[in-house]
Amino acid sequence: MIKLDRVSRTFQTRTGDLEALRDIDLHIDEHQFVAVIGRSGCGKSTLLRLIAGLLTPTDGTITIGGTPVLQPRRDVALMHQRPALLPWRKVLGNVMLPVEILGWRRAAHRARAAELLDSVGLAGFHDRHPHELSGGMQQRVALCRALIQQPRILLMDEPFSALDALTREELATQLQAVHMAQSVTTVFVTHSIQEAVLLADRVLVLSPRPGRVRQVLEVDIPRPRSFGHNAHLADVARCVAELHDLLLRD
Repeated sequence: MIKLDRVSRTFQTRTGDLEALRDIDLHIDEHQFVAVIGRSGCGKSTLLRLIAGLLTPTDGTITIGGTPVLQPRRDVALMHQRPALLPWRKVLGNVMLPVEILGWRRAAHRARAAELLDSVGLAGFHDRHPHELSGGMQQRVALCRALIQQPRILLMDEPFSALDALTREELATQLQAVHMAQSVTTVFVTHSIQEAVLLADRVLVLSPRPGRVRQVLEVDIPRPRSFGHNAHLADVARCVAELHDLLLRD
């Protein structure tokens, strides 16, 4: 579905060229969940912006369903590190924002917006304003806002990085449930090895800058997954250890 063919990206800076990514080859099948992990500055967020059509490759090509990515697409949703909710809008109104921007009928999507909020544990909070919510709750609203347009592809740029460890694990578990229910093709950038293993079908490990594909790790562990005591705990621990060793290489 998503195909990157020898994709490179170089930025022009005051001090010269900065090569962020080099010769990235990647194919992501429909409905897959792929996590992207690597050291700071290795080009993870740049990779996401390239797939989103917000940047163009210096070299190489990116296609979605065989069509070249030349600009942002309506069937691709991007979720950032910060929820960026509109403070004057209530929770339901924030979720409905893409519906209004795209010119769709509000009445046809209002029930789905409420259903999405309920599915992430926000039943009873539809009429609250963002300042009345915790950081984790605000990110759940942002997730619902990304999903309201029923995207084919969901791109997530470290969406849980500003949250405490327990809230991160809770939201990662909820995201896992959402993915199992809706099967949206997802590319998830993270610094957390644990998040990558908990969520992904495959983990793309990038080398230090310029980012190159060091390895793609298959996470062949049945869902739902958790870090608690369960039948698959040993498999989860093995994948976490393998990723840890890969990231420690020079």
